[in-house]
Amino acid sequence: MTANRSHPPAQPPRAPDDRGALLRTVINLWPYLWPAGRGDLKLRVLGALVLLLAAKLATVAVPFTFKWATDALIGHGSAPTEASNWLIWTAAAPIALTLAYGAMRVLMAALTQMRDGLFAKVAMHAVRRLAYRTFVHMHELSLRFHLERKTGGLTRVLERGRNGIETIVRMVILQLAPTIIELALIVGVLVWQFDWRYVAVILATVVLYMVYTYLATEWRIGIRRKMNDSDTDANVKAIDSLINYETVKYFSAEEREATRYDRSMARYEDASVKAYTSLAVLNAGQAIIFTLGLAAAMVMCAFEIRAGSKTVGDFVLINSMMIQLYQPLNLMGMVYREIKQAVIDIESMFAILARPTEIKDAPDAKPLAVTHGTIRFDNVAFAYEPARRILKGLSFEVPAGKTVAVVGPSGAGKSTISRLLYRFYDLSGGRITIDGQDIASVTQKSLRQAIGMVPQDTVLFNDTIRYNIRYGRWEASDAEVEEAASLTQIDRFIRLSPKGYETEVGERGLKLSGGEKQRVAIARTILKAPPILVLDEATSALDSHTEKEIQDALERVSKGRTTLVIAHRLSTIVSADEIIVLDGGEIVERGTHHALLAQNGLYASMWNRQREAEEARERLARAGDDDAAPNRNPPPAVVEPEPQVTAAE
Repeated sequence: MTANRSHPPAQPPRAPDDRGALLRTVINLWPYLWPAGRGDLKLRVLGALVLLLAAKLATVAVPFTFKWATDALIGHGSAPTEASNWLIWTAAAPIALTLAYGAMRVLMAALTQMRDGLFAKVAMHAVRRLAYRTFVHMHELSLRFHLERKTGGLTRVLERGRNGIETIVRMVILQLAPTIIELALIVGVLVWQFDWRYVAVILATVVLYMVYTYLATEWRIGIRRKMNDSDTDANVKAIDSLINYETVKYFSAEEREATRYDRSMARYEDASVKAYTSLAVLNAGQAIIFTLGLAAAMVMCAFEIRAGSKTVGDFVLINSMMIQLYQPLNLMGMVYREIKQAVIDIESMFAILARPTEIKDAPDAKPLAVTHGTIRFDNVAFAYEPARRILKGLSFEVPAGKTVAVVGPSGAGKSTISRLLYRFYDLSGGRITIDGQDIASVTQKSLRQAIGMVPQDTVLFNDTIRYNIRYGRWEASDAEVEEAASLTQIDRFIRLSPKGYETEVGERGLKLSGGEKQRVAIARTILKAPPILVLDEATSALDSHTEKEIQDALERVSKGRTTLVIAHRLSTIVSADEIIVLDGGEIVERGTHHALLAQNGLYASMWNRQREAEEARERLARAGDDDAAPNRNPPPAVVEPEPQVTAAE
């Protein structure tokens, strides 16, 4: 037995530390905002920065035009312009400065919108690339990961993470950077235009405002996380219930499902109320802190106006500056809140991205070269968990072009064999080879391209029949798709449908019957035309009549191909070249159907039990038919003899 090559289940990364999560997130996002090899996007970033600076300069100029217009209206010219004709200046200055004030506001808004429009392509490109990377990584993760997670939860993580990325990109570049620049310019203007007391008041207001915002936002993070968890739980329950629509109806469980969903929504409601209440507390505190700072600065300016050292225009200026300061301050609080909440929203996405891929190609992996298609299991051992071994030193060969069936009681490890052949898991020991090539040393893509699978439970995409058949070989023409359907005898059903091959199959193919879904699965495998075929209990869920038709189609498909059959119904594998009987992860019997019956062992016991069960079902079916239609086979009529007439009569 070779050295243990199994990978322990990858542990999900720990949630990022809140204190460093924001910085790490921004660092991780930077390559997407400044993408290598995309000069056009880098030019957009630089252009957006130029427009940002111009917009902020215009923003700072707006309060000055307001001050000059006010002083002009009350007869105190404070604009930095010498009037050549004081009569014309006195009449025209208030109107001109008022127009200048309006023009600066228009310029500020125009530059801001131009900046946002220019940067939009950069932001959405980053969102797209990260969402694509996460989606691809989800497919690269092992089957173990997907069996441990709920699909509804994964789609929710992807959706919220995508929105969170968009929020961070928008907030950091379009809000945070402009806010810092504007705050610095306003503080500089106040130092130049007023004295140190105003600066002290403003700095105290800013510091107190930011400390309060930080503490309140940290408090709200736990509330937001609980709200997200409740939302995910409710979404998972809704998807699970709707997918199992028929099961719910079978057991009249609508009320029970509604109660389960309502319990999750009640938790979401409670968390949401707390989130909105905490937001109200945060906003109220911010408003109080800023209002106190604004009032203090304006009272000081009012005293100076009475003393004659300042004009009414200065009073308007300090008011405009403070109001203008409140906008970036308010944005700073909002930006911090939004970014922190976005970090919470995307931390699960980054955790998935950080999760290592369990099944990897070897560094020197080469494409699988199939010459004959001989499969060999050589002393294969495997365990999903170390404490519970599934396969124990399994060795057998599927010769090229032959059919080998694997049977056994439930839990014997039959379906595990097909998963290992596809390399959904790595082995604990031994090796699997195809034409002498260890599947662990070839690329996963080439391995899976060489194998065609018809599973027991066929799950179809919520698309058309043509799409689902073509999935076997995407570049196939319409004629090849229809030929594959014809070989599985499903083309007649398709053509009778109003939309033909464009008929939608519904969620997971629920609009089709079990036999129709299996025929679609066989058709796409025919279209794939693989040299190796795996049939994993492909007919166990079908009725006897449909099973016979599907079995005939499978025999046509497997002719001339190396075929491994995982079987539950033994009647489907009587013609196999070899039958391997598993029990407890070990081979206990092997041989042809007749040879195994002659051994009178486990296989013969399973065969007899299945035959007895089938005969019992047939008797029950006949009895049910007789009860439903008692006159279908009426008893023979009894003819009474006519009375003989005697001579005396």
